[in-house]
Amino acid sequence: MSEKLPSTMATSAESQAVLLDSSGLNGDWRKYAALKVSTEYDSEDHLFTNKISARLMNGLAKFKASFLREQGGELRNPVLGFVSKHLSVLYDHEVRNALVTLGVDLGSHCQMKYARDIKAQQGEAKLLAQSPDLKYKAEISYDLPPTGLSRAALTFPIGQVRLEEELIDEQKSLSINGFVGGTVLNGLLLTEWKDENINLKYRYKDKEVTVAPSISLPMKTPLISFKRQFDHLNKLSYLYNFDSAAWSAVYKHKPNESLKIKVGYDSDVRLAWAAAWLGKEDSGAKQAPRKCKVQVMLQVPQDDPRSAVLLFKVKKRWDL
Repeated sequence: MSEKLPSTMATSAESQAVLLDSSGLNGDWRKYAALKVSTEYDSEDHLFTNKISARLMNGLAKFKASFLREQGGELRNPVLGFVSKHLSVLYDHEVRNALVTLGVDLGSHCQMKYARDIKAQQGEAKLLAQSPDLKYKAEISYDLPPTGLSRAALTFPIGQVRLEEELIDEQKSLSINGFVGGTVLNGLLLTEWKDENINLKYRYKDKEVTVAPSISLPMKTPLISFKRQFDHLNKLSYLYNFDSAAWSAVYKHKPNESLKIKVGYDSDVRLAWAAAWLGKEDSGAKQAPRKCKVQVMLQVPQDDPRSAVLLFKVKKRWDL
């Protein structure tokens, strides 16, 4: 014989369900409170890096913490943080300092940001603007308290220009840096300039071959990189410096999205190496199998093969 709830309790449960539905909270609770914990061990530094983050109200705000733990159990560099759309606070307990960032929208395409280093009593105000199609962006920043040195940057479809005032021998000087690029002969030509140096790069790429020569002026240091994609599993990369005659080569084998194997040699440091990644090389553990990312590397010095070193990193993530 099945039991029934008393009518008063049933009515109360129905009322709570109606309230939850009307407030939008009757769904996946992880949208409103989610906890992520990760730990990573680096055999080269003999350190555990631990991170904890709690996301609230579908990403409206986030609390996070991180700290290092040595093999002996000693804790180092604890950092606490609060992050939201308009306010973020990062507190470094070891140096007793906080970095506070405020952001205010001045319209749909304009924003003001202010970052403050509490211990140094220094801050930076930044005004950001962009066009509705996002093709053009402008940025103006200056220090608070004022130092008289301002910075500006303009980004457009084919490049970027950065202006910065510098103090040289107690005299103000304007530094102009940036880059421009465009399509030339089915490839991309990029010109970068910084201070008195210019770097010219050209990159041609098709389905099988990538060729990228470059030269730095006025030093006249030419480089060339070459990549050959044999198939979707195998690729060879080669870099040669004409000035120093140094070269490096890397062969990559990628059986699937979760496994990558590389073998390489660098003549500049006279080192041969081989490495394997379980999980994507440039991402965290979220997309790795069982959310556990593993990297193993063997380094063999050419001058002393007996001093070969085996290094590894392991990162595990838990979503609670």
